Amino acid sequence: MTDQHVVDLLRELAPQVLGVLVRRYGQFDACEDAVQEALLAASTQWESTQGNEGVPESPRGWLLTVATRRLTDEWRSESARRRREAALVTYDVEPSAPGVDEQESDVDDSLTLLLMCCHPVLSPPSQLALTLRAVGGLTTAEVAAAFFVPEATMAQRISRAKKMIKNADGGFALPDGPARLERLGVVLHVLYLIFNEGYTASSGDDLLRPELAAEAIRLTRAVAGALPADGEVTGLLALMLLTEARAAARTDADGGLVPLAEQDRDRWDRALIVEGVELVSRALATTALGPYQLQAAIAAVHAEAPRDADTDWAQIAILYAMLADMAPNPMVTLNRAVAVAKAEGPAAGLALLVPLDADDRVARHHRLHAVRAHLLELAGDPDGALAAYREAARLTTSTPERRYLEAKAAAVNAVSGGLGGAAGAVAPGR
Repeated sequence: MTDQHVVDLLRELAPQVLGVLVRRYGQFDACEDAVQEALLAASTQWESTQGNEGVPESPRGWLLTVATRRLTDEWRSESARRRREAALVTYDVEPSAPGVDEQESDVDDSLTLLLMCCHPVLSPPSQLALTLRAVGGLTTAEVAAAFFVPEATMAQRISRAKKMIKNADGGFALPDGPARLERLGVVLHVLYLIFNEGYTASSGDDLLRPELAAEAIRLTRAVAGALPADGEVTGLLALMLLTEARAAARTDADGGLVPLAEQDRDRWDRALIVEGVELVSRALATTALGPYQLQAAIAAVHAEAPRDADTDWAQIAILYAMLADMAPNPMVTLNRAVAVAKAEGPAAGLALLVPLDADDRVARHHRLHAVRAHLLELAGDPDGALAAYREAARLTTSTPERRYLEAKAAAVNAVSGGLGGAAGAVAPGR
């Protein structure tokens, strides 16, 4: 087994082991420290290429045993030694019962830990950070880099999140019945946000954060493995795969943004497209319809068009109308406006944007101005398009998007007679 195989295996097993320990003992910080020590021990002992003992027959059980011993050793060394030893007597690992930990729960431990990290007492940013740290296996420094904040700031945020869960009603215990289903919805939303940040970074010099997109897909696969009959879990995985299939074609040699209409579709990942289409087709045929399935269906229509000119925009507009009824959201309206403009003409798309000017969630967002600029350009209004491109470029915090928008503004400006400088807007149909 190569070093990378060991790394991949440890990343897969870490949240499962942590989930077991937290479910048993409830002390997130102590459990996480113990798991980290077990992972360090495994990384030095499992590499058969260095003549060590190699990967054990039950790597999960090995990690769980080592982490539990580290945990109990740490507690025994503290000042409240006798009291804590008494409380832990019933939790000691019993060598006479091998494999019991592999069978103790029907729920995948990665999913268990995800549900814990997405406790409703936490804000969405804290849910994201804690999920990436505890379940994704990213270091605090890596999570901080993902959010463009100092490592110390992120360490404090993660520490506060753990304390808030510990002090909340139910603590690290999982809810039952409808409450668990509601928590699953939060989990899917968190994974969706992680993927989106990886697919189109909200700020910085790079358009893509491939490590975040890959981690979101890995975690969603774990959830889908635990809940194969859930249509929305399947739909979200399909959406990620169909969207990620376009990643290689989304930037040029200099890292610049390439909009969907101009992408080289020969560079799209056909294996991901085939898997994504199969997943969403199965979900649509066998489960109740949900928002992630609808988004995946839209992505499938794009993926199956051999050229941009072959895109079935009428079908996409219908799907977006259904999505807007089921899960109204200003970003859905923006995407629907582009589809309607393609299917019915730019005036119809522009009309859908008017109510968004009074929506505080999006009125100052660069994407509203970018979409408006694109539709005004299609409608033959270069002056209006130029002003909207400039405003979008001013508002975006993404360097690749700003450069793209500035280039669009410069092109419109040149065609309209050179009335001003450069600006830009985000590419519709990204």
